[in-house]
Amino acid sequence: MISQNKVFADLPVTIFEQMSQLARDNNAINLGQGFPDDPGPEDIRRAAADAVLNGYNQYPSMMGLPELRQAIAAHYKHWHKLDLDPMSEVMVTSGGTEALTSAILSVVEPGDEVICFQPVYDSYLPIIRQAGGIPRLVRLEPPHWRLSEEMLRQAFSPKTKAVLFNNPLNPAAVVYPREDLELLARFCQEFDAVAICDEVWEHVVFDGREHIPLITIPGMRDRTIKVGSAGKIFSLTGWKIGFVCAAPQLLRVAAKVHQFLTFTTAPNLQMAVAYGLGKSDDYFLDMRAELARSRDRLTAGLERLGFPVLKAQGTYFLTVDLSPLGLNETDEQFCRRIVHDYKVAAIPVSAFYEKDAVTSVVRFCFAKKDATLDTALERLSDAIHRR
Repeated sequence: MISQNKVFADLPVTIFEQMSQLARDNNAINLGQGFPDDPGPEDIRRAAADAVLNGYNQYPSMMGLPELRQAIAAHYKHWHKLDLDPMSEVMVTSGGTEALTSAILSVVEPGDEVICFQPVYDSYLPIIRQAGGIPRLVRLEPPHWRLSEEMLRQAFSPKTKAVLFNNPLNPAAVVYPREDLELLARFCQEFDAVAICDEVWEHVVFDGREHIPLITIPGMRDRTIKVGSAGKIFSLTGWKIGFVCAAPQLLRVAAKVHQFLTFTTAPNLQMAVAYGLGKSDDYFLDMRAELARSRDRLTAGLERLGFPVLKAQGTYFLTVDLSPLGLNETDEQFCRRIVHDYKVAAIPVSAFYEKDAVTSVVRFCFAKKDATLDTALERLSDAIHRR
């Protein structure tokens, strides 16, 4: 029998694909996977179309078009007062997942421990293991999903090489306050660890909250790899344009990994993202307001039906904690029941845990049109009243 790479051969089909397939099979409304049901900003799409028709369509620079790297640096200077050299501290990748993979493989060596917070994005653990690293899993819990001194003290050790930190946190929809970031930064410095920061939801924050990049916390500038995503910023998830920002000594190695993963990214999409990043503050603030309106619409509707909703602080998602309802079923059983019986797909948050899972929380995507959300609510009207 042919031997295969066990890191990947033994992986299950992702919960996103499972639930999306069930949605297709049952002709269900898909509030599971996180993508909007509109085509995205027309002016940015037109910029991409113009660039493909009238611009350069051969291999662009491996590091990304200079125009986009300069736009990324200018964007973070404007929003976060973060000074980046676009030529030595900014790289463009084919999506946020590739950016994270480049970062992980550039830092982690066999035997290194990497701290990950559960619920954890599903790409982190297999890539850490492929690099020979050992994930150290830290369990976060509803309703607040916050960091604590005790949990970090138990997780960090002299073997800690890196920490993977997702903020805003998908799927828990938390935007971490400065005090949590300063706590994590203190441990990273004490144990000489690199922070790989998955910040793809950085612009999708609500209620006047501010996203604070960990790289801007004192002492973290030279030990943080910041990952962003144009797909999330502009609701163009299929474009797969990611950003990596880091000090030169970190970015240099990440770039060598990127060279042998995807090498480069479609130049017309890069030009369009560069245009988009230069849009006025009103665009980004209006985007947040519109998504917050959709969040509030779905939240109010679910609460009217009796669902205990945990308030979403950011991302495209809100979560419901089923534990007070006495349904006598896990989050996964609930999600499978509602997609079959009520034709609405959601995601069980337990799928984002490898061990010691929270099994009572369900995630719904609200980045949908009003009619889609309203129809989903109509279908779910009796879902928590067990027969």
